[in-house]
Amino acid sequence: MKPNITISAALLAYCAAAAPAFAHTGVGHTHGFVYGFLHPIGGLDHVLAMVAVGLFAAHLGGRALWRVPATFVAFMAAGAMVGMRGVEIPFVEAGIATSIIVLGFMVALLASLPVVVAMGLVGFFAVFHGHAHGFETPADASALSYALGFVAATASLHIAGVGVGLALSKAGASLSTRAAQLGGGVMAVTGVFLLAGG
Repeated sequence: MKPNITISAALLAYCAAAAPAFAHTGVGHTHGFVYGFLHPIGGLDHVLAMVAVGLFAAHLGGRALWRVPATFVAFMAAGAMVGMRGVEIPFVEAGIATSIIVLGFMVALLASLPVVVAMGLVGFFAVFHGHAHGFETPADASALSYALGFVAATASLHIAGVGVGLALSKAGASLSTRAAQLGGGVMAVTGVFLLAGG
């Protein structure tokens, strides 16, 4: 098995193994950096969206490789600050599920958007993800260390997505296209189920 196929298989296995419940259910203790780090990777919705952002950025290439994920992280942090203040944003769950559908389609269709448009798209959805993390910050936790935790996890998932996307691009156009169609399609369909279940 080729190395890039192995990486893709490992990532898909990780995503499949992730708990299907939303990462922002507030179950269990979520204090400090470690718990902030575990928050995004503990739910399938967040994992898929973060990886999709990385795959999308890898497809766009160039400055999008870092600008698209960085925009997501920045807008997610802004959404988290709003959530930490207890301010509610309507349709957060629907926004998160929709982000998986839209980003999944972007990956599956190998959509080529101008970088600024791609940044705006991921930034919009990042606010919902950030709000979900921030709104559930425990009252007795360090908001800063908790926030640093979920920012680090988000960046790590973006990097994983970019890495897989770049590896696939070196495998040849045919394999890369098939992998994108399959992976993005699975993400989009999963988002539809999460939206329907929400």
